[in-house]
Amino acid sequence: MRLILFDIDGTLLMGRGIGRMATQRAMLEIFGSCGTLETHQFGGKTDWFTLVEVLAHEGFTSEMIGAQMALYEQALAAHMAALILEYEVQTLPGALEAVTHLHSQQDTVLGIVTGNVSTTAPIKLQAGGFDPAWFPVGAYGSEALHRNDLPALALQRAINHCRQTITPQDVTIIGDTEADIECARALGAQAIAVATGFSTREHLLAAEPDYLLDDLTTVLDILDVAV
Repeated sequence: MRLILFDIDGTLLMGRGIGRMATQRAMLEIFGSCGTLETHQFGGKTDWFTLVEVLAHEGFTSEMIGAQMALYEQALAAHMAALILEYEVQTLPGALEAVTHLHSQQDTVLGIVTGNVSTTAPIKLQAGGFDPAWFPVGAYGSEALHRNDLPALALQRAINHCRQTITPQDVTIIGDTEADIECARALGAQAIAVATGFSTREHLLAAEPDYLLDDLTTVLDILDVAV
């Protein structure tokens, strides 16, 4: 059994601003401020880490933010659900076809490793044409400050889901930033990078993924999946 973990933003889809707007409204509701959100770069970061960065000068600590995370997740999901139809979510080339085909493989479990909180990931996936049920396991940006801690959570959940042994060598992480490559290395997993998101090809190459693809149209060849 193998586990393939996908990032969402910049890998499967582009939200076209929905994430920033929903974040702004949720932050104002829960924390009373959106800090430096206007100039913040989200790529590769967990939402928890983003909150720590943008609220650093407002007196909020990581622990204080973590204590409010459950409320923040609910608020963020409510705002995103209310806004989603106003934004044209773009499904990235090859993404839907690759996920649909991999979902049909009996030896493959699909999962999500994302900086998004657990409540907003399904909203974005559905807007991009993906059934969240295709990804029975995942780890999210509301569960850890650092992205490198997420793959191990997803792997353990996959083992529990399948009731089979899955080793880090059986895991592939697919993402669009250096942070996706780094978190794959932290687990000992294969790293596939796609140049469809928030990092340049040069930066991705410097992070030394196992493969660097223009998009997901050729990922099934890399994964050696019969089509």
